[in-house]
Amino acid sequence: MSKDPLLQPYQLKHLTLKNRIMITSHEPAYPEDGMPKDRYRAYHEVRAKAGVALTMTAGSAAVSRNSPPVFNNILAYKDEVVPWIKRLTDACHEHDCAVMIQLTHLGRRTHWNKGDWLPAVSSSHEREAAHRAFPKQVEEWDIARIIADYADAAERMKAGGMDGIELQAYGHLMDQFWSPVTNTLDGPYGGSLENRMRFSLQVIEAVRQRVGDDFILGIRFTADEDLDGGITEDEGLEIARRLKATGQVDFLNVIRGHIDTDPGLTDVIPVQGMRNAPHLDFAGRIKKEVGMPTFHAAKIPDVATARHAIAEGLLDMVGMTRAHMADPMVVRKIAEKREGDIRPCVGATYCLDRIYQAGDALCIHNPATGRELTMPHEIPVADTKKKVVVVGAGPAGMEAARVAGERGHDVIVFEAAPHAGGQVRLTAQSERRREMISIIDWRMDQCLAKDVKFRFNTFAEAEDIAGENPDVVIVATGGLPHTEVLSEGNDLVVSAWDIIAGDVKPGKRVLVYDDAGDHPALQAAEMIAKSGAHVEIMTPDRSFAPDVMAMNLVPYMRSLQDKDVRFTVTYRLKAAKRSGNLITAVVGTDYSSHTEEREFDQIVVNHGTIPMDELYFELKPMSKNLGAVQQEALIFGRPQPLEANPDGTFALFRIGDAVAARNTHAAIYDALRLVKDI
Repeated sequence: MSKDPLLQPYQLKHLTLKNRIMITSHEPAYPEDGMPKDRYRAYHEVRAKAGVALTMTAGSAAVSRNSPPVFNNILAYKDEVVPWIKRLTDACHEHDCAVMIQLTHLGRRTHWNKGDWLPAVSSSHEREAAHRAFPKQVEEWDIARIIADYADAAERMKAGGMDGIELQAYGHLMDQFWSPVTNTLDGPYGGSLENRMRFSLQVIEAVRQRVGDDFILGIRFTADEDLDGGITEDEGLEIARRLKATGQVDFLNVIRGHIDTDPGLTDVIPVQGMRNAPHLDFAGRIKKEVGMPTFHAAKIPDVATARHAIAEGLLDMVGMTRAHMADPMVVRKIAEKREGDIRPCVGATYCLDRIYQAGDALCIHNPATGRELTMPHEIPVADTKKKVVVVGAGPAGMEAARVAGERGHDVIVFEAAPHAGGQVRLTAQSERRREMISIIDWRMDQCLAKDVKFRFNTFAEAEDIAGENPDVVIVATGGLPHTEVLSEGNDLVVSAWDIIAGDVKPGKRVLVYDDAGDHPALQAAEMIAKSGAHVEIMTPDRSFAPDVMAMNLVPYMRSLQDKDVRFTVTYRLKAAKRSGNLITAVVGTDYSSHTEEREFDQIVVNHGTIPMDELYFELKPMSKNLGAVQQEALIFGRPQPLEANPDGTFALFRIGDAVAARNTHAAIYDALRLVKDI
């Protein structure tokens, strides 16, 4: 047996967990009609097969109709959920993986215009900033019904074969009752801690009566809200002791912080540039002082930190949830002593930010996550070896080279720059986003292991490519900043890339004009503001940086708001004119004919990229398929037809920003779904 602390079994009540690594409850927003159907099952099954000891589903499954599914939650209040749960649990149990589910009533953390359009309910009328619904203050008859709903939902989960349930008490109805900030009730459910905990304890008792003693019941709870007037650390410890005293709770899953605002949520679930495992020692203190089985997850992306958490007795089970979104094979690779092959979580939190914009969870650089029914996590070797030439070593090109290498092909990569990385290397210039470079570094290591050849500092011409006698050519040349957006004065502006790369020094009074809405504008603004300059960030949109999304916006705001920075929405930069040593910006709006003029000494434009596609069009007449991509074949995972040009000598494809300006995930997904069938 391995001596690795992470690979030791753990006994939780009657349940033996084969190792100490778990996937904590999270809602990837994959349900269909509120049910965890095949996509949901496949997502968990892949990770179970790869060796994780415990996978927790849902974050969280809704127990009541007036807990509208704002995150596309599993609808645990419907009887038809049982067979779908059964298929999921059976699939995971085949691989000796335990399965649990998180049940909740969202309380005010939802909105009335979802689901059945029932009013949100909570222990006060206080609106949650993140979801904006003013809740109805709960009445006794609401409480009685919700308690019964919890018990009903737990019974359904047991019928579906689950090993246990976890009750959610951070930011949801249970701890809305607990917190003095969100409980304004009088009588038996308000005031003292005993009263504020009454609802939760009644739920626990009702659930336990329904499912019996041989079913595991835990609670994920905030033991310190880190909020003025909220649950303190001492009160959180007392809550934990009282939960233990019931004799009905089998484990604690510890959270620190509050999630009612974007900044609060980001401190609970840190993004890149923030400290790893910030709440680990706090969770260890709860375990030590309360003496219950203790689980925890919060930016524990690497094996070393996870191993430390178990070896030092801080946790009994360590959650590596986003790490398993990046690489489902974490446990298998640990067991096989291949930790260096683990695809790293880079903390981009594209997964969670998409959920909070009503999307589904996708990993920034593993496009197979959430697409397990159509995309492989492990690449099979091709039947026939081919010569594959990739032009460009950005994220799209590196993924194409990696997958082609895994397929067993002879692969050569041309790159004009001295290093791989493209826009990812550029974005990693910012200290907070330096983790992004692991997207490239991991692929470089994987490529070198498969003997992929690189020619850096080489600007490939059409004759160079043809001279390689390739079977397949993949153009991943990316794009260049598009700054030709004004009616006049385009020669007076610089790109956000120029600032980030250090090619242009910041001015003293700077306009950053952003109508792309992604990271480069805010990265440039941050660098300019740190230089001591005045910065105005302007967008024609009604909100700025929508593609940065909520959790990733938080570090920018914390960096910018204490500096000389102005944010302007719904205004469009029309033109720029030289005015002595200054530049006059002509500013208009899409909402009226209004215009005005402002003076700056520098204008920075972020308007996406224009494809660098000259090489592609030179190669196109020489190709078998004339560069065409059959979309149905691409979408449904079939090889591309190549009959268009019988005189062609190679198949030609272009991917990533060489096609159109998109993001890192799109570029890598382009490469995976194309090259996996070559």
